[in-house]
Amino acid sequence: MATIITDLKENFRKGNIYIRLIYINVGVFVLTTLTEVMLQLFNRSLAGVFQWLELPASFQRFALQPWSLLTYMFMHAGLIHILFNMLWLYWFGALFQNLFSAKHLRGVYVLGGIGGGLLYMAAYNIFPYFAPMINGSFMLGASASVLAIVAATAYREPNYPIQLLLFGTVRLKYLALIVIGMDLLFITSANAGGHIAHVGGALAGLWFAASLNKGIDIVLWINKSLDILFSLLSFKPRKPKMKVHYGTGREKDYDYNARKKAQSDELDRILDKLKKSGYESLTAEEKKSLFDASKR
Repeated sequence: MATIITDLKENFRKGNIYIRLIYINVGVFVLTTLTEVMLQLFNRSLAGVFQWLELPASFQRFALQPWSLLTYMFMHAGLIHILFNMLWLYWFGALFQNLFSAKHLRGVYVLGGIGGGLLYMAAYNIFPYFAPMINGSFMLGASASVLAIVAATAYREPNYPIQLLLFGTVRLKYLALIVIGMDLLFITSANAGGHIAHVGGALAGLWFAASLNKGIDIVLWINKSLDILFSLLSFKPRKPKMKVHYGTGREKDYDYNARKKAQSDELDRILDKLKKSGYESLTAEEKKSLFDASKR
């Protein structure tokens, strides 16, 4: 079990941004699902608890949980829901990152979620059709974020060929238009909130790509905010280290200097090898030497 957890941590640390986003989404889904199962086994109810992480249509309820504009995009209603969202994120995340950058992907994911969430709340509060549903409507899922990535990719590379199982090769721009068009057609269906959010996410993705073409990075503020947040969360005050040395006598200066120089030369050699061939090319002894040096 410890090995599995270690492998997952290593894959998360080394993975691309879209892989990390998938890990986060799946991790949240597993955690919330296991919590529900455990409480149900003891006849405990979670009714309304997770709604504090979902996005409400009501502005009054949103005022009580403004964080839900960010948390909802990492929540999912079921296995099929998260499966399709993560497949789309995996396929188009890789393509997006090749055309833009890893930080752009992170920023557009959040921007799409925010854009989709805001349009969802606005539509439910503007159109009379949604008035009877507004108080009981909550939204969750990464769909708006994923559609932002798809739309931005289609804007940058509209003629990119996509292989579909039953339809053969389709240009990316047509696939994006079909998906957005279907969302518009079903905007009054049972999943109205989801379809509205998809449109909002797609518009956010198009806005990002069009602005970047003009030299304006509209997700820069998102990435800066996330960097500050992560630096605060990862901050750990360094504790003073106390070393106790035991020995029969004091090491002579020239012996000490010679030993230190040999260690420094060996460390330089390992770092050169790491830079040229990567971490996996190091031997177990070299990895240990590198680890020991990092603790000095």
